[in-house]
Amino acid sequence: MSDIKLNLGCGERKFNGYINVDKFGDPDIKHDLESFPWPWENDSISEIQMIHVLEHLGKDIDIYFGIFKEIYRICKHGAQIYIVVPHFRHQYFYDDPTHVRVVTPQGLLLFSKRLNKEWAEKGKTNSPLGMYLDINFELIKTRIKPSEDWFRMHPGPKYNLGLLIQESAIYNNLIEQYEMWLTVIKD
Repeated sequence: MSDIKLNLGCGERKFNGYINVDKFGDPDIKHDLESFPWPWENDSISEIQMIHVLEHLGKDIDIYFGIFKEIYRICKHGAQIYIVVPHFRHQYFYDDPTHVRVVTPQGLLLFSKRLNKEWAEKGKTNSPLGMYLDINFELIKTRIKPSEDWFRMHPGPKYNLGLLIQESAIYNNLIEQYEMWLTVIKD
């Protein structure tokens, strides 16, 4: 198989064409994603989906970093990573006691060696996690899903993204989730 795709933390949501992996239930492969190494060869994976999974993993920072190091190890250059997480200021995040890790687009940018170098040249203090961990991901797209509360406050099918981001810095429950797409960069 040259085009291996993983649905990590699949739960009951299994996808055709993917190897569905979870610690619980009846996945294709039963594996604890906080246990390393993962059961795939270096540079063998072309795509990973992690839909409402990453917020449940890596309460310990070394485990969280280990997850990204494993993703990087098993993925081919150019592999696509799709991550969906609840927004950290939405009740879907903070009402679930199994949610142990805030995941944001800004946090994922720290895994970009390109940005790490750029920030260092400009004297910025952002943590250069790509350099420290010797991994390299580029965040290529982020989609923000407004909540029902947002649409009650601002009715209509279209929304002002700038206003949504501005108000979500003040009020809870306005952004429901982030969808983020990463690309694996191997030099």
